[in-house]
Amino acid sequence: MSQAQFPRDPERWRMGPTRISTLVVAGLAAAAVAWLLISSFYYPSAPRLPWLPVVTLAALAVLEGYAAINTRGRIERRPGRDPVNPLLVARFVVLAKASALAGAIFTGFYAGLTGWLFVERTAAAVGDRPAAGAGLLASLALVAAALWLERSCRVPEQEDDEDRDPGDRETPRGRL
Repeated sequence: MSQAQFPRDPERWRMGPTRISTLVVAGLAAAAVAWLLISSFYYPSAPRLPWLPVVTLAALAVLEGYAAINTRGRIERRPGRDPVNPLLVARFVVLAKASALAGAIFTGFYAGLTGWLFVERTAAAVGDRPAAGAGLLASLALVAAALWLERSCRVPEQEDDEDRDPGDRETPRGRL
C-alpha cells in the first residue's frame, strides 16, 4: 500500500461536535421504520405501549442536564467547585455523543409511532397516544440534554499570550 492511500493528517481523526444533520437523518430513518413496522404489525388486541422507556429516557435527560451544569461550572472553575478531571470530561463527551444519536433514533421512532397512532382511529390507538407522545417529548429532551452536555465539555477560549500579564504565564510544569 502506498503512503498516498493513508494520509497522516492528524486532523482527519479528530472528534468534532455532533452534527445536527446526522441526528436528523437518523431520526427520519427511525421514523420511517417505525411507521412501516407499526402499520404492518399493530392490532387492536396488542398490549399497551409501556411507560418504562419513557421514564428511562426522561431520567437520562435529567441526569445529563445535571452533568452539563456541574461540568461547565467545574471547567470554568467557579467558586466552590473542584477542578474537573480531564478523563471524566472525555467520558462525558462520549456519553453525550452516544446519547444524542440514541435520542435522535428514539425521537424518530416515537414520531413515526405517534404519527401513525393519530391517523389510526381505533380505541387501542387512542389509548396508546399518551405514552407515544410522552416518549417523543422524553426523547427530544434527551437529545437536547446530550447536546448541552457536549457543549458544556468544551474548553473555554483562552486569552492570547500577548494579552496576558507577564507574571501570569503557564508553563508545562506550572505557573511562572
